[in-house]
Amino acid sequence: MISQTFDRLVDQAWPAFERVDRDGWTLRAAGGVTRRANSVLPLGTRADLEDAVEEAEEFYAGRGQPCVFSVGGGATPGLDGLLEARGYRLADPTLVMTASLAEAVPERSGKGAGGGDAGPEVRIAAAPGREWTDVWWSVDGRYGSGRGTATRILTGVPAAYASLGEEAVGRGVPQGEWFGIYCMATVPHARRRGHAERLLGALLSHGREQGAEQAYLVVTEANTGARALYERLGFTVAGRYHYRVRG
Repeated sequence: MISQTFDRLVDQAWPAFERVDRDGWTLRAAGGVTRRANSVLPLGTRADLEDAVEEAEEFYAGRGQPCVFSVGGGATPGLDGLLEARGYRLADPTLVMTASLAEAVPERSGKGAGGGDAGPEVRIAAAPGREWTDVWWSVDGRYGSGRGTATRILTGVPAAYASLGEEAVGRGVPQGEWFGIYCMATVPHARRRGHAERLLGALLSHGREQGAEQAYLVVTEANTGARALYERLGFTVAGRYHYRVRG
């Protein structure tokens, strides 16, 4: 089932370091840093749906965290409606977008979006240096003192870390035939210069070199600017998911 494929790819590319498997559901925790790593991945069918939800609630209550479910196309049938009835609010509707690496935009390392000098070259490393993490955390650091935990999550699997100096970064995760794009971030003063397009092009080229055939990324429905960029570069919507948050 292709919907479960994306659920599993995203889970594998952003691995929580505490994982408990319960009859097809995976209860994930990572100190409360990012919903993705601190939510239930509820795949397959469960005859004991009410009991399963209550068990998940106990798991997160024991860690002092709200109970959160990631509800994608492969989620247990009937779960979303049950959670809504139990008072769980819907959060962060998200699109999964894909593109063929045979057709995706190539790296553009010459002129910038405005026709001038593109600035520093895209660099790709096997680990995120301090400069890479500084840029990413300055843009996406929504978790206060959780920077160390977030870095532990994103380095939990082999990945490529692309950067344009101190202005923009991105992360690519090789996953067999798939190549996942994550952590695309540009500091505010450097936006609208084509940095995201150059970074994405470099990462996609790297994915092809690793033998991947398809690329995917996730973007919130509300992020219309990023969605427009990805569509322009050949990505189309292939799946969706959202979170259900207790309380």
